[in-house]
Amino acid sequence: MTGLTAISTLLGFFRDIVIAAVFGAGFELDAYFVAQGLLNIVLGLAAIAMARSVTPVVAREADGEEGRCRGHPGFDVALTVTLVVLGLGSVIMGIFVGPVTSVLAPGFNEAETATAAQLTRVVLIAAVLVAGTDLLAALAHAHGRFSWSSLQGVPFNIVMIGAAGIFGPRYGIMALAVGFVAGSGARLLMQFPPVRALGARVRPRWNLRDPGFREIARLVPALLFGSAIGNVNIMVDRAVGSTLEDGAITALSYGWRLINLPEMLIVASLVVPLYPALGAAAGNITEVRRLVGRALAVTVTVLTPLCLVLAIAAVPLVELAFGRGAFTEEDVTATATSVLWYTPALLALGCRRVIVSAAYALGDSRAPVIVALLAMVINVVGDILLAPVLGIAGIALATSASLVVAALANGWLLHRLHAGLDLPAATALLARAAGLAVVAAAAGYAVLQALTGFPAIVTAAAVALVVGGLYVLGLMVLRAPERLLLAETIRAVRRRR
Repeated sequence: MTGLTAISTLLGFFRDIVIAAVFGAGFELDAYFVAQGLLNIVLGLAAIAMARSVTPVVAREADGEEGRCRGHPGFDVALTVTLVVLGLGSVIMGIFVGPVTSVLAPGFNEAETATAAQLTRVVLIAAVLVAGTDLLAALAHAHGRFSWSSLQGVPFNIVMIGAAGIFGPRYGIMALAVGFVAGSGARLLMQFPPVRALGARVRPRWNLRDPGFREIARLVPALLFGSAIGNVNIMVDRAVGSTLEDGAITALSYGWRLINLPEMLIVASLVVPLYPALGAAAGNITEVRRLVGRALAVTVTVLTPLCLVLAIAAVPLVELAFGRGAFTEEDVTATATSVLWYTPALLALGCRRVIVSAAYALGDSRAPVIVALLAMVINVVGDILLAPVLGIAGIALATSASLVVAALANGWLLHRLHAGLDLPAATALLARAAGLAVVAAAAGYAVLQALTGFPAIVTAAAVALVVGGLYVLGLMVLRAPERLLLAETIRAVRRRR
């Protein structure tokens, strides 16, 4: 999963490099990111929540199958309802997109608002395509098939790279919006082979009384609210960012992309197979606790040194990734600032993904939503209070604070309500990581200062080598249990082959 996801994720990162080189960090790209945020509101209303609700239910049904898929009528109803709701939601959003854009990007002038509205009307066409992709991927995941969905980003990113690099200089930012729709169609096509291989006959159904659909629907409201909260956080960040200088939204977005890259490569690829496994093990809390513990060990062990490297070498990393073409030195500095203050969010987001997946698999959608609401309040208040004082750094810091609180609260509730987390073991894991992080960070910062003036690639590589090497050495000296994770993973892969 990690290897296949890496192909899509790294190609997506190259897509961002091309877009940054062509458009720089200006109002056009700010408007494009706002348009994507408006699309996410529509998707957050149904698609993400429905896909997350489908996986544990269908996984339990699939666990009793022998041979080919016997079909899942509840899934068929969920797919039909989602596509109809999203189709109507996209039309309504398209009609009222002008006033909505003015509210969600209050710092935009009239021309910027008009550009964002025009882009939004185009990207909204992709809402149904993305929803279909997510739901068909959830069906395949529930049956233990992950390869095609892991590669779905490949055709999407190829289309987007072509749209930016070939058509962007001629047609401007609209080329990205059209490319987004075309790429979303390509992603959807990638879901057909695994569904066909399963022998699943997906068809339109509208039987809202179907038992499978009713079980799925019971999970949707809380997950729907949780998805909406996440999208609200993004929209508030961009709304407040629109009141700052031109390019602030782009700097925040690209800073988050650098932060999100290791999270997607490691944690997201881990959670995809973990989620149905947790759903199938929901009746065995000991197994759930074991799966959660191992997933957290991988997450903390891998992400902690990566967080340190991103924070210490933020400037050379941003320069290396985006510092070319229309992306100026000022753009590099602004983006590096966001990376620095986003880094605590990386580890928090990774741990939160694992813990929340366990809660959902156990049928608890209430606790994660309550915590998400708390995190949203922290994020919104932090944006409003810190952005006027700290600018981009204030918005990134508010996001990090909200995610750290969410991760800790979700972990405590999973332990308290379901005994699904070994709290002493998790506390010891974080304590070891914190102690080693202090030592590795001091050494990494010393290397950064010593290599001032060297090429960005040399500086970033040296910091990564020192920080990563010291962290691994520390695990060996402490004889920490997580030092064995890599060897165990390699042995497991070999057995699978």
